[in-house]
Amino acid sequence: MFTKQLFAIFGDPVSHSRSPLMHNCVFKNLNYPATYTRVHLKDGSKLRETFFKLGLSGANITVPHKEAAFEACDEIRGFAKKIGVVNTIVNENGKLIGYNTDADGFMFAIEEFSDVKNILILGAGGTAKALGARFLQDDVKVDVINRSEGRLSYFKELGCNTFTWDSFKVNKYDLVVNTTSAGLKDEELPAPKNIIDSILDKTSFVADAIYGKLTPFLKLAQEKNIIYKDGADMLLGQGVLANQLFVNSALEKADISTFMKKSFEL
Repeated sequence: MFTKQLFAIFGDPVSHSRSPLMHNCVFKNLNYPATYTRVHLKDGSKLRETFFKLGLSGANITVPHKEAAFEACDEIRGFAKKIGVVNTIVNENGKLIGYNTDADGFMFAIEEFSDVKNILILGAGGTAKALGARFLQDDVKVDVINRSEGRLSYFKELGCNTFTWDSFKVNKYDLVVNTTSAGLKDEELPAPKNIIDSILDKTSFVADAIYGKLTPFLKLAQEKNIIYKDGADMLLGQGVLANQLFVNSALEKADISTFMKKSFEL
């Protein structure tokens, strides 16, 4: 008889997260002995302690704790090591192993956007770091705009062109991605409207990491007849990769993907 494993997603906010539905759909349909829940965590420094207190086998991490998750781990593997950002943790014999599945999840999501050579990322948090580093790996030119200078030094060192709202000079972009939480719980845009207007007037495609709603940013893209995507495909892509890590590849990737997709119909 297997012991039932417990997995969770940590975030603030976290009540909107579809991750429990996605992972539980996989576990239930593939008869894998596990359950997945949500944990509303306000203080990222308490992540490690909370993880062990709940007896978790693994976790996903969403905003704003992805950098705190990196600090909470005993060992970092793969792409997460390069960017200092963790969105998936696996408990390996009492050691917390950190991974990042965001970037490859996003690449999966934008496969249909052809010939992306020049992108603009709005925001400078954990998701922005993952995407910036991943795009540069594919020789894509990356610009980053953030409200203030503070968090941009990482991107400068990476080789991105960086701007604050005050210093921004608009360029022609193949893809613009919002990685900020603007529009998640409010009707805010990720930057002042005049800046967003000038950006959207010079781009082919638009994506938002937020899913499950038409954010003000995507609404504006829609009004301008720009092809856009919300974060649902990115969520699916990173979720499949995270689930593989959770079950230590005991389930087939194609099967995980099939039942995760089904969860979006629920």
